[in-house]
This record gives sequence, structure tokens and C-alpha cells, in this order.
Amino acid sequence: MTNKKVSKEPLHGVTLKEVVTQLVDKHGWESLGNLIDIKCFNSDPSISSSLKFLRKTAWAREKVEQLYLKSF
Repeated sequence: MTNKKVSKEPLHGVTLKEVVTQLVDKHGWESLGNLIDIKCFNSDPSISSSLKFLRKTAWAREKVEQLYLKSF
């Protein structure tokens, strides 16, 4: 009998890159920038610049993760 621990964390196994990519695919950069007003979504947006900013900025990452959970 194997005991597999199932994470109660809803984003367990989902990378930040997947989160941002799926949000961009669903909402587009302009709408995403309106939903979460951060420069990396509004000024010359890209996945790589967004990931760099979100990895350093906990409050912004939290907002992005919450939007992802609401969207999917």
C-alpha cells in the first residue's frame, strides 16, 4: 500500500511560466494589464520580463496566482 500525499495547494505542480502563459492566452496582454496594473503587463510585455518581475515581487505574484485560480 502506497501513501501518496496529495497537495492541498491548488497551484501545486503548475509553474509560474504556465500560469502567465495561460493567462495571456485567455485574456491577452491588454486585458491582463487592466486586470492587474503592473508595468510588465502594460509596457512592452513579454513572458520573460513578466517572469523576472513576478519572481522578485511577492505581492504581484500573489495577484497573478489569484487571477489564475479564478480564471481556470
